[in-house]
Amino acid sequence: MERSLQVKFRHRGGASWVNCGLGIGLDTRSPAEPSVPPGPLTHLSLPDSSEARPQIRADGRSLAGSWTRSSPECTTILREGVCRCLQQGCEQTVRILHAKVAQKSYGNEKRFFCPPPCVYLAGPGWRVKPVQGQAHQAGETGPTVCGYMGLDGASGSAAETQKLNFEEQPDSREFGCAKTLYISDADKRKHFRLVLRLVLRGGRELGTFHSRLIKVISKPSQKKQSLKNTDLCISSGSKVSLFNRLRSQTVSTRYLSVEDGAFVASARQWAAFTLHLADEHSTQGDFPPREGYVRYGSLVQLVCTVTGITLPPMIIRKVAKQCALLDVDEPISQLHKCAFQFPGGPPEGGGTYLCLATEKVVQFQASACPKEANRALLNDSSCWTIIGTESVEFSFSTSLACPREPVTPVPLISSLELSGGGDVATLELHGENFHAGLKVWFGDVESETMYRSPRSLVCVVPDVAAFGSDWRWLRTPITVPVSLVRADGLLYPSAFTFTYTPEYSARPGSAGAAEPATDADALLESIHHEFTRTNFHLFIQT
Repeated sequence: MERSLQVKFRHRGGASWVNCGLGIGLDTRSPAEPSVPPGPLTHLSLPDSSEARPQIRADGRSLAGSWTRSSPECTTILREGVCRCLQQGCEQTVRILHAKVAQKSYGNEKRFFCPPPCVYLAGPGWRVKPVQGQAHQAGETGPTVCGYMGLDGASGSAAETQKLNFEEQPDSREFGCAKTLYISDADKRKHFRLVLRLVLRGGRELGTFHSRLIKVISKPSQKKQSLKNTDLCISSGSKVSLFNRLRSQTVSTRYLSVEDGAFVASARQWAAFTLHLADEHSTQGDFPPREGYVRYGSLVQLVCTVTGITLPPMIIRKVAKQCALLDVDEPISQLHKCAFQFPGGPPEGGGTYLCLATEKVVQFQASACPKEANRALLNDSSCWTIIGTESVEFSFSTSLACPREPVTPVPLISSLELSGGGDVATLELHGENFHAGLKVWFGDVESETMYRSPRSLVCVVPDVAAFGSDWRWLRTPITVPVSLVRADGLLYPSAFTFTYTPEYSARPGSAGAAEPATDADALLESIHHEFTRTNFHLFIQT
């Protein structure tokens, strides 16, 4: 989902302000300090002060807390590449999809992770022709990378690492699946991560990618769940997977998935669904989601996270001994057996339930239990196992250059925080995997960047004049993508954009517009430069 940050600017007499809502700056100079005459100070030029000069380590990388930007020659080359990348769409995405919990294996028994961890390679950048020196041999087709997946902390032997063979899907994504991964009882960890190593054709390593944390459990809890143990409970709005296993046979496992716009029971691929608590009092067809943990007996709705296709609202029921329990309202737990009942059925009988028939998803008419009125008799194909899922995405583009180093660790931006005022508004990027070799780009404009920590980068918001020659009289917002660029030209796109929103300003000579006086322009220009310089120094000192 694309996220944007909106900022207002206004222009008057040639000066521009980014309206950040923090008021005016204060002049903190002593009377003896000489004033600086107005000069061409912009967001893309550093003032001549020791605080603002880049501090460089012996290895050439900048120190934390110093402002840096690329050399003019390097910026020109990078800008051409960034423009080409943004226009042609050269993004490459690695998406790892896995379960939140994993059952531990005991003895010689191997409990393979279910659903199996999957990897999707998406984006047009995987099919961009390689740069000079990387050309493939004539006639080579198929995926340009191969993958190896295992557990973090493992020795990396063949027995602990599984090779992924990527296959092209109808939606042009490459898909790979690790079907035989497991964690043995010799591993005493309570949590672990999956490690994906991607290698380009020819043997050069592309990078090493890590999954989210996975919790290790011995077996599904059979006790009544309490909301005190929220690690195993499933909340509304979380992602889940559903699978059916006939007679506990691994080979018979079918996963609820979506293909060609229809729900199917697939033996190869599984889909993640957002599980929403639906409002029972809403009108038919309108079920706004609610917050809270999901309990049996609740009306829920399953929404495919990729296609957005939904199943009708259903009542989730607990399953025990192939019976749906109609009077249970305890919280749902990981790897529980459950059934999904379609509401509105006839009062007699056991109700209609979501069921699979080979690879099709159908409805099954249950029968009432003759001995217990609060139970409905189901068949094996109507009993589903529910488990929470996680996903993590890494996006980059290698089309700007041929990076000699792996693309990982890939920086991930989680949020943006705007601060400052005047022409020196600053933007702080919060996330992970940041380092001092990264620069923040607004569209095809590089910003002065300060590295604070692996979780924080600060940059100066470029002046809107950098995005158009007629910037003084713009009447429509300008939205530019926010990206990170490594020193060797590796581009890391993000889901965030930055929007400049202009305030109304009439062109000179138009009806009702008064031409500003020359001396008024000079005064405003002087105020503009002094205000910029003061604010910039205040920020550097803090």
